[in-house]
Amino acid sequence: MNRANYYNVIEERLSTLAYRITQRGKLNVLDYHIHSENFYQYLLNKIYGWSIINENDIKHNVEAIDLIDHTNKLIIQVSATATKQKIESSLSKKSLQAYAGYTFKFVSIAKDADDLQKMTFINPYGVSFDPKVDIIDNKSLLIAIKGLENLTPIYDFVKKELSPDFDPMKLESNLAAIINILSKEDLNDSDSIAEITAFEIDRKILHNNLNAAKIIIEDYRIHYARVDRIYSEYDTQGYNKSSSVLSTIRQEYAKAKGTLTDDKLFFDVVANVREKVLNSSNYQGMPLDELELCVNILVVDAFIRCRIFENPNNYNYATT
Repeated sequence: MNRANYYNVIEERLSTLAYRITQRGKLNVLDYHIHSENFYQYLLNKIYGWSIINENDIKHNVEAIDLIDHTNKLIIQVSATATKQKIESSLSKKSLQAYAGYTFKFVSIAKDADDLQKMTFINPYGVSFDPKVDIIDNKSLLIAIKGLENLTPIYDFVKKELSPDFDPMKLESNLAAIINILSKEDLNDSDSIAEITAFEIDRKILHNNLNAAKIIIEDYRIHYARVDRIYSEYDTQGYNKSSSVLSTIRQEYAKAKGTLTDDKLFFDVVANVREKVLNSSNYQGMPLDELELCVNILVVDAFIRCRIFENPNNYNYATT
C-alpha cells in the first residue's frame, strides 16, 4: 500500500470515530470517550513525539485534565464537546494552579474547531494557551500526519485500534448496495444531474442555517470522491444510478421542505431516505449503524452536488 492509501485510511477512520462519538442515544458515548482518551494519548505521542500519560489512570477524574506530559509540560483535555464555554470552564478549574509553566491543550474529538481556534478565551489562572495551536482537532492532526516522513506507524496503530468499527472495503460495498436500492425508485425524473462542482461548502452551510448538521457535512464530505467513483462505475455500465439516487434524495427534500427548515429539514431527509432503504424489497439487511453511515454520506454528497438546499446569492463555485 502506498503513502496516499495509508493517509486515506487514517483520514477515514478518524472521521468514523468522530461520527460514532456524535451518535448520542445510539452508542455509549462515555465508553467511546474513555476509549478516545487512551486512543489520543498514543496517537498524539506518535504524531508529535510527546510523552503523554493518562492522568486519570493515576488520579481519577482530575478536573480539566485527561492526559499529561511532564517531560514537555503539557496538560491535555480530550472532549466530545467543543465549545467556547467548555474550554473556558476548563481554564477556570483550580486544578490548573498546580501546573505552573505547563501548556494547556484542548483536543476536539467530534468536530472541527476552526471557529474556536480564532477566538479569545477568559484564562483566569494565566495558563499557557494559544487557541491557534493549542486547540487540536482531526483536521489539524491530519495536517500534522501528512507532514510526517513515515506514515506506517500511524497507519498500523489506527488500523489496529479502529478496525472493528470501520472497513473501507465494506463501506464501499454497503454504499454500492444502497445506491442500487435507491436507484430502483421510479420517479420519472428527467432532470439532468447538476455538474459536479467544488464550491464553498461552508458558505452554503451558513446560508441554510445548518448548525447541528454542519458536523455531519464536515465529517462526510471527505467521501465525495468515493461516492463519485461508485456512481461513475455504474454510469459507465449504462445504469445511470447517480441520476436516480440523487433524484430520490431530492424528492425527499422537496416533500419535507414545505414544513421544515434548517437542521430539522436536513435530518428529516436523512431519516426518510433511511426508511426508504429499510422498506425496500431489495434491502437485505446490514447493521443499523452502517446503514446510518452510508445514508449520511449519500445525503451529504447530494448537498455538495447542489441537489438539496439553497445556494447563496452570487454563489461562485468552480467547475471541476
